[in-house]
Amino acid sequence: MTMRFNHVANRVDRRYFETVVALLKDRLRFVELRRTERSIWLRQPGATIDLQLSLSDTTSRDGDKRRSQVSFLSETPRADLEALAAWARAHGMDASVGSYSDREFFLDAPDAFVDFVIEAMRPELAEYGPVGDRAVGTPQGLNARA
Repeated sequence: MTMRFNHVANRVDRRYFETVVALLKDRLRFVELRRTERSIWLRQPGATIDLQLSLSDTTSRDGDKRRSQVSFLSETPRADLEALAAWARAHGMDASVGSYSDREFFLDAPDAFVDFVIEAMRPELAEYGPVGDRAVGTPQGLNARA
C-alpha cells in the first residue's frame, strides 16, 4: 500500500475559529500551510502530521468528544494546558482543564471545540518502541481509558 498518513481534521465553531487558530499559532508555534474558505491546515515545526481545522455551524457538540483529542507531549501537561486555558479566557473563549489520570490532561473550550479536546500527556506515555513495517513494541504505561 502506498498511502501515507498526512493530516487529521477537526471542527471548530465559526464564532471562535480565528481565536483557536491564534491559540495554536501564538502559544504552540503552529504555522499556517494553506487556507480555504472553510478550512485551514497547520503544522507545528518538527511535526510530520498536519492539523486541519474546519469551520462548523453545528449547534450541538459530540457527547463523547473527550475521546477525540489533538494531543501533545509535555513534561508539565497540566500547567501547560492551564496556561492555554488562561490565554483562551483572556481572548473571550470559555476554557477549562480536566484530567484522565495523573499524567494525562485535557483542555476543553466547549463553545469552540465541536468534536475534540486538546490533550497534553507525559512523554513516557508515548514510548511505543520501534516501528517498521509493523509495530513491534508495546505501549508502555497505557491506562484503561482506551
